[in-house]
Amino acid sequence: MSKIKSDIEIARASNINPIEDVLKKFNIPNDPHSYSPMGRHIAKLNLEYIDKLKDKKSNLILVTAITPTPAGEGKTTTSVGLNDGLNKIGKKSIVCLREPSLGPSFGMKGGAAGGGYAQVIPMEQINLHFTGDFHAITSAHNLLSALIDNHVYWGNKLNIDPNNIIWKRVVDLNDRSLRKIKINLEKLRANIARDESFEITVASEIMAIFCLSNNIKDLEEKIGNITIAYTKENKPIYAKDIKAHGPMTVLLKDAIRPNAVQTLENNLAIIHGGPFANIAHGCNSILATKTALKLSEYVITEAGFGADLGAEKFLDIKCRKAGLKPSCVVLVATIRALKMHGGVEKDDLKKENLDALKKGIPNLERHIHNIKKFGLEVIVAINHFITDTDKEVKIIQEQCTKLGIKVSLCTHWSDGGNGAKDLANSVVKLCEKSDASKFKYLYSDQIPILEKVEKIAKEIYSAKGIEVNDEIKKQVKKIEQAGFGKFPVCIAKTQYSFSTDPKLKGAPSGHILSLREVRLSSGAEFVVVVCGSIMTMPGLPRNPAAENIKLNNKGEIEGLF
Repeated sequence: MSKIKSDIEIARASNINPIEDVLKKFNIPNDPHSYSPMGRHIAKLNLEYIDKLKDKKSNLILVTAITPTPAGEGKTTTSVGLNDGLNKIGKKSIVCLREPSLGPSFGMKGGAAGGGYAQVIPMEQINLHFTGDFHAITSAHNLLSALIDNHVYWGNKLNIDPNNIIWKRVVDLNDRSLRKIKINLEKLRANIARDESFEITVASEIMAIFCLSNNIKDLEEKIGNITIAYTKENKPIYAKDIKAHGPMTVLLKDAIRPNAVQTLENNLAIIHGGPFANIAHGCNSILATKTALKLSEYVITEAGFGADLGAEKFLDIKCRKAGLKPSCVVLVATIRALKMHGGVEKDDLKKENLDALKKGIPNLERHIHNIKKFGLEVIVAINHFITDTDKEVKIIQEQCTKLGIKVSLCTHWSDGGNGAKDLANSVVKLCEKSDASKFKYLYSDQIPILEKVEKIAKEIYSAKGIEVNDEIKKQVKKIEQAGFGKFPVCIAKTQYSFSTDPKLKGAPSGHILSLREVRLSSGAEFVVVVCGSIMTMPGLPRNPAAENIKLNNKGEIEGLF
């Protein structure tokens, strides 16, 4: 039996085209007014060119997944495979993805460029520094931190309370040692030592603003509206009050331009922005999605983690902010992951286990029912593994048939676009009968913040209710009295369960969603609700992926996956 090639080996052996050839398929002129090459295989699209493109009737397809497990689901792989499949059947399609973070690339998850024969390339650059967008976001974020502390140092004209500076610092790595630190410890002209903390860059409000901005002016305005601190009289201080929004926007002027790359089958992919879905809103930039919609018939986009997090936030936050209406949703599942939800340990997943699969299927059913609450049609994509048996596949097909849901068995990991042609044809049929007027948000802007949280808890997580202490109520009241009560909510919780307990697999119900903290993102225009023990600065696992990443004797990267 021949050795199965690793993702990086497949990517390195692929026939990668010059980026101008890929862009030419979508009639993007090869001139400096349209895009700027970043080497031979990556380009940054110019905002002036994007602005001149006319809106057209195009179909937006959201790819989401069941609740993630260590067995893997393959959402990005399926997104890329579906895009290649649509192009295989003669449709003009573009896939829009998030940029990978260095945190998981060197941590536990690995990269986020797809896998097998359904990848975006150049894989090494995309998974590492790419075009430097994350570095620009990190720099802009920490520039604001430096300007805040500098303002306090030079006399504190705005009367900022040093103990009520709420803007934290960020770094694009998993570094638990930075969760709580002390700064200003050297003897300065004033006693301004204080507690500080770091979050990972993908949790930054700058990242959220970056992905929810329609243009550079919108970006600057939103940055200016960031709440950074409060005075001793409890008056909010905004980034624009210390004139930070101008220089921060300058640092982001190139990063805000969408990045164009290609799939292994030389189809166009736009990769831009990358908030996590468990601690942020989990979608690529509005700019990337709207650009793709202007250029193609079909746009495939993914939302992070399971549908209870990524899809809900995509629909209730991104679509609300951008005025987007998806044509349909693809729900990715693996038989391996469903067996884990049915109680099987990871080491035993290769064995056929019909009972465990039946016990795990309620997780899939819950996500299907949840998506339908938004008025959207859904198709289940089984991301096929060679250990899957015909009996196991049949169980999922029969169960979905009872629910009136089409199932497509996909082999894009091993067969590329050919392995997703059935899914592509099914998606086309769903889009043809799609009725955009049926799409609806889960909750209204007008209802109070805690009612929005309770609506998500009960309708999406099947919780019995929410638990709110007096301090949380006080925080929420303060936000609503300041005029931000109409903002959508972004719930930060574990991705591994419908509940806040990551060990509670399957489709738990009747639990309580306990609110730990509420944060106002006045620039990004949503309210972050932190639940359970979720960390906005992850740590590295005992054996991080970084231990296996190195350069070989040829100067090539090894160990990246």
